Amino acid sequence: MTPPTPAIVTQNAVSPLPRWALLLLCIAYVVPGFVGRDPWKSADVTAFGYMLELAQGRTPWLAPLVGGMAPETEGLLPYWLGAWAIQLAPSWLSAEMAVRLPFAVLLALTLIATWYGVYYLARSPGAQPVAFAFGGEANPPDYARAIADGALLALIACLGLAQLSHEVTSYLVQLSCTALLFFAVAAMPHRATAPAIALAVGMLGLTLAGAPAVAALLGVGSIVLVVMAPGSSTDRRLPWALVLTAVTLVAALVAWKLDLWRWRIVGTGAGSGGKEWQSLARLLLWFGWPAWPLALWTLWRWRKQIVSRQGHRHLLLPLWFSAVSIAATLTTQPADRALLLGLPALAALAAFALPTLRRSVGALIDWFTLLFFTVSALAIWVIWIAMQTGFPAKPAANVAKLAPGFVPQFSLLALVVALAATAGWCSLVWWRASRDRAPIWKSLVLPAGGAALGWVLLMTLWLPLLDYARSYGPQVRAVQAVLGPQPGCVQTVGLNRAQVAALQYHGKLALERAGLQDECDWLVADKESWPASERMVNAALWERRAVVPRPTDKNDHLLVFRRAGSAR
Repeated sequence: MTPPTPAIVTQNAVSPLPRWALLLLCIAYVVPGFVGRDPWKSADVTAFGYMLELAQGRTPWLAPLVGGMAPETEGLLPYWLGAWAIQLAPSWLSAEMAVRLPFAVLLALTLIATWYGVYYLARSPGAQPVAFAFGGEANPPDYARAIADGALLALIACLGLAQLSHEVTSYLVQLSCTALLFFAVAAMPHRATAPAIALAVGMLGLTLAGAPAVAALLGVGSIVLVVMAPGSSTDRRLPWALVLTAVTLVAALVAWKLDLWRWRIVGTGAGSGGKEWQSLARLLLWFGWPAWPLALWTLWRWRKQIVSRQGHRHLLLPLWFSAVSIAATLTTQPADRALLLGLPALAALAAFALPTLRRSVGALIDWFTLLFFTVSALAIWVIWIAMQTGFPAKPAANVAKLAPGFVPQFSLLALVVALAATAGWCSLVWWRASRDRAPIWKSLVLPAGGAALGWVLLMTLWLPLLDYARSYGPQVRAVQAVLGPQPGCVQTVGLNRAQVAALQYHGKLALERAGLQDECDWLVADKESWPASERMVNAALWERRAVVPRPTDKNDHLLVFRRAGSAR
């Protein structure tokens, strides 16, 4: 017997979110963070360093190096994308902006794939709302569109998506490819060509981006779901199961041929007194907020459908994708990057809570979101005013203490964009509070709008401060001041990938690893790695000229040495 659906939705409740409003929200979320900022510490600048080396022909395409060090992740596709973008970009476009263009497209593709994936899941027979005795229930296309709108709003609202989705790293490529896989499996009962293309691109892209195990797990689970949960009255289980099996095997073979398989399971730090578990708990709590509480509500309200013999794909598919991501979060590092891959599926689960939410729960979400994002936006504005004018005095003093040496900058364009975003937020709040809105996606409008507002304000008003705090630019400029205008080659000792990439990009320095070049007059070392091993460098031959800290990190210092007896 098929269990009754918990979704009771009228036609009036599935009126679509205006397309212009949804498009404007996506643009406001995608564009800031890709425009006008420096590469940030440390994954962002590290990936950019490999892309720049490849584009300029200083390292092999199949074995890229930065400062003699190979990438930490085996997937080379993200570095190739950035390098190709630099090579194809016009001369007037900077290298850091060129590499961001394909990654901005990947983020937009993630949003699109999530929307269409949830749309097709909501068209599944088991996802449909209760049919009324005298009609008036939501028709399937409008209902699916409203659920998909809610999923996209839930994804944008996730707090953990903002920064990581705007970095030019392999993790954004993995996120986009995971969303393509999600769409492919969701759309299989309804379409043929688009799911097949998305399946091949997503599976191979995820593998080449350094996550072959995740690709294999998602592929195997999807095969089982296709067989057990057809998703429509048209039985295409066997053909799609064969296609999924073939693509999964090809991706696994590619990973084996390119030597991408690695054992990455790590412990949770039993000797740390439980601090690692506490850190994971905090990450799980805030990273997917507010999608995860709604996802749990979905699992509760739709629990009979989950365990039924019919195998409801609209629940099992996002549940499997979320479970794989959470398992990777608990067993691999970095944990937040692994959890990032589960956000589209988590947003899908959150969307299916919307038809079952009580009015009191929706009101609670609205009030909490309104207070949280309004207070956050007000704090951003107050601190920006304090940076520009010195009043209020306490926030200005706190900025000076946390970012010593920072000189505030004023941008009229940034101010105009921030004012427009704030006005949009006020209009959105007025729209939501003016009357009792019927659409089921209404409870996620304020969370998504508030997340977009906060991100826009940070990337406009606070961008100079964030660049100063999170990039290596200030530290590298201080190193340059010590080295002088034409230092020649510079030896390095103990620098990590991000530091080397930053010195090469910001400082335009010709770096050589210690022990490989004995003719350099200058040496730069990380404070933690000095004194170096005598096999690498003879410390007696070098005179320390400066200790250069990164202004916002007391534990990050570079030592600058001059060869003893060299020309002054």
